[in-house]
This record gives sequence, structure tokens and C-alpha cells, in this order.
Amino acid sequence: MTGTSMKRASLADLRRMNDAGALTKDPSAPAGDDLGPDFWAGAVVEQPARLRSVHLKIDQDVFDFFRDEAGGKGHITRMQNVLKAYAKARRAAGPR
Repeated sequence: MTGTSMKRASLADLRRMNDAGALTKDPSAPAGDDLGPDFWAGAVVEQPARLRSVHLKIDQDVFDFFRDEAGGKGHITRMQNVLKAYAKARRAAGPR
């Protein structure tokens, strides 16, 4: 989903929409307990990556590029993803 297709609603909005019948539910969607042991047998618990807060000075044109690419939101995440991809590629290439 893109940011433009996302709509935010408060809990009160969701309750009004539900009461008005505007929300649809899939009655065939399984609940968590109904997924069965085969589904859960392959489940793996992953710990979230520990983030480190840093102060980083970057050139204005680099910042503007990522901000424009992201449409104004999510530019820091995009920068993180580029750095992560670079680090992964360098590790795969082996030591210099």
C-alpha cells in the first residue's frame, strides 16, 4: 500500500463505521487458535534489530534526493535501507 491509499481513522471512527455496516469482515478468515499446529510448527520468533541512534551529517542534495524519492515521508527509512543493502553487499564480497 502506498501512503496515499492509506486512510487513518480513530477508534471512534471505526466504531461508527462498524455500527453503520461500512466495515466488511471475512467470515472464513481463521482466528489465531484455528490456524492449527502445522501453521505454528514453522513459526520462528525473531527479535527486532537493536537500533542505534546516531547524529549524521549528510550533504543537502543527498537528503533532498531521499526526501523527494520518498514523497516527503519515510526518507530516513530509505536511507537506512540503502545503507543496509550496501553493508550486505560488502559483507558478501568478502574482505578487501
